[in-house]
Amino acid sequence: MAPSSKLSQGIKRASRSHAYHRRGLWAIKAKHGGSFPKARKLVATSEPKFYPADDVKPRVPSTRKPKPTKLRSTITPGTVLILLAGRFMGKRVVFLKQLKSGLLLISGPFKINGVPIRRVNQTYVIATSTKVDISGVNVMRFDDEYFAREKKEKAKKTEGELFETEKEASKSLPDYKKDDQKVVDAALIKAIEAVPDLKTYLGARFSLRDGDKPHEMVF
Repeated sequence: MAPSSKLSQGIKRASRSHAYHRRGLWAIKAKHGGSFPKARKLVATSEPKFYPADDVKPRVPSTRKPKPTKLRSTITPGTVLILLAGRFMGKRVVFLKQLKSGLLLISGPFKINGVPIRRVNQTYVIATSTKVDISGVNVMRFDDEYFAREKKEKAKKTEGELFETEKEASKSLPDYKKDDQKVVDAALIKAIEAVPDLKTYLGARFSLRDGDKPHEMVF
C-alpha cells in the first residue's frame, strides 16, 4: 500500500520546498524567465439574439493583379490570321492591333469576306506568313470600351402587358460604327490590292480535306 502524502490531519509528509523541487516546478519557472506561465483569458462573447435567415459569406477582396497578355511572336500588325472558331470559322482576316484586354482587333475587311471589325482571342487563330502593310490604317479610336454593350433601362410593364408576348426588335449597328468600318476597309483594301492575288486569298475560306495534316502545313 502506497504511503500517504499526509502524516496526520493538516500535516503533509513533504515540505513545501521539497515538493517544489520534486515536481520540477523550478525548471518550469526558470524556462519562463522566473515566473510561471499564465494562460490567456479569453473574453467571453455573447451570441447574437437573432440569426440571419440566409448564410451570406463575407466578400473577400481580390488580391489578383491584372497582367498584360503576351502576344505571340508570330502575330504582328498586318499579319493575316485564320479564324478557328465562331460564326466566321475558316475566314482569313487581317490583324490590326492588340487591345488592353489582350484580345486581337481584326477586320476581314468586311467588303471582301464579310468579317467586320471585331475582337478575337489569340487562342483561336492561326498566324500565317502573309503580311499586309497597314501603316495607312488608323485604329487609334478602337479600344475595349468601343465594343461595350449599351445598358438599356427596362421599362415597367403595366398589368395588361404582363401576359403579352415580347417581340424582340432587330439589332442594328449605330451609324458611327458603320462609318468607321468603311474608313478602315477603304485603307485596308488599298493596301491589299497592292499585293497580287491577296484579295482572292482573303476571300477564300480555309478548310481541311481527308488526308490533310495540319501539323505538317506551313501557313
